[in-house]
Amino acid sequence: MTETCLLEPEHWVERHGDVLFRYALRRLGDAHQAENVVQEALLAALEGQGRFSGRSTERTWLVGILKHKVLDIFRRGRRAGEVEDIETAADQALDDAFDGRGHWVSGPARWSQPDKAMESRQFLQVLTLCLEGLTQVQAQAFTLREMDGLQTEEICKVLGVSTTHLGVLLHRARGRLRSCLEGRWFAGAEVG
Repeated sequence: MTETCLLEPEHWVERHGDVLFRYALRRLGDAHQAENVVQEALLAALEGQGRFSGRSTERTWLVGILKHKVLDIFRRGRRAGEVEDIETAADQALDDAFDGRGHWVSGPARWSQPDKAMESRQFLQVLTLCLEGLTQVQAQAFTLREMDGLQTEEICKVLGVSTTHLGVLLHRARGRLRSCLEGRWFAGAEVG
C-alpha cells in the first residue's frame, strides 16, 4: 500500500522527525519548545490515527497536526499575558524608513534569482537569525502570515491582537527583516 493509505507510526520519527522539528523550530525559535511540540503532535497523531482519511501523505497530515499544536502555543502565550512593547526606539527609527502613505522611502534591494536564494540553506539560516532579532509577537505574526499563509482574522484570533495592531506588527517585522537581510544576506549577494 502507499503512504497515503497506511499509516506507519513506528517510522514517524525516522521518516518525518527532522522535517517536523525544523518546522517547529522556525516558528517557535526555541529548540526545547520545538522538541516538546513535536512530541505533542506525534502523540496526538497516534491517538487520532483512525481519523486519517488518506487524502494526503502521512507527512502532510503530521505537519498539519503540528501546525495546530504550534498555534495552541501561541494562544497559550497570549492567555498567559505575554505583552510586547511595540513602541521601542528601534521601531520608531524603522518608521522613518516609510513615507506618509506607508511606502518605503527607498525600495528594498533586488537580487537576480530570488527562487534560488529561497532554496538556499544559507539564506534560510540567515532568515532564521533575522527572525530571532524580532520581538516574539512580531516573529509569530510574520511566520503565521508569510510561512503558514494564515489570513488576518485567524492571525488576530491566535495572537489576540486587533487588525490594526497586526498591521503594525507585520509592518515592523518586515522592516526589521529587510534591514537584517540587507546587512547579512544581500550585501554578499548579487544586487542590482
